Amino acid sequence: MRHHHFTLVCSDFAQLGEFVQLNNAAFRSIKAVTPGPYTFILAATREVPKRLAHPRKRTVGVRIPDHPVVRALLRELGKPLVSSTLLLPGEDEPLTDGWTIKERFDHEIDAVIDSGECGTEPTTLIDFSEGSPEIVRIGAGDPTPFE
Repeated sequence: MRHHHFTLVCSDFAQLGEFVQLNNAAFRSIKAVTPGPYTFILAATREVPKRLAHPRKRTVGVRIPDHPVVRALLRELGKPLVSSTLLLPGEDEPLTDGWTIKERFDHEIDAVIDSGECGTEPTTLIDFSEGSPEIVRIGAGDPTPFE
């Protein structure tokens, strides 16, 4: 996908604030629904590596997840993780099963953490890059607070 944003998965707002620019309205809106199943597109700070940001808009997707294993991993690392849906060329559904991923990519990746079934419903995607929220995709998170 040419317009796909990479997502920085952050442990909390302090970490998120290092990588994106937040005005007061966006801060309040995002704070009210996180941690949770939302991804937000915001203007990237200089801390975001160029290859992770949208090349023309200088935006990046960010999340603060509510999954206990991911939150524990983020706390332990002390840094955000880069995330992207594992949707392979020619496939209709993303890979989500840890053992299948390990089998297919064992020679290319160092580790797979299988924390059980997480489902395939995507996060609700909200774009704040133009100031006010725009619902880009309705997913697992309730879009009502952003309407």
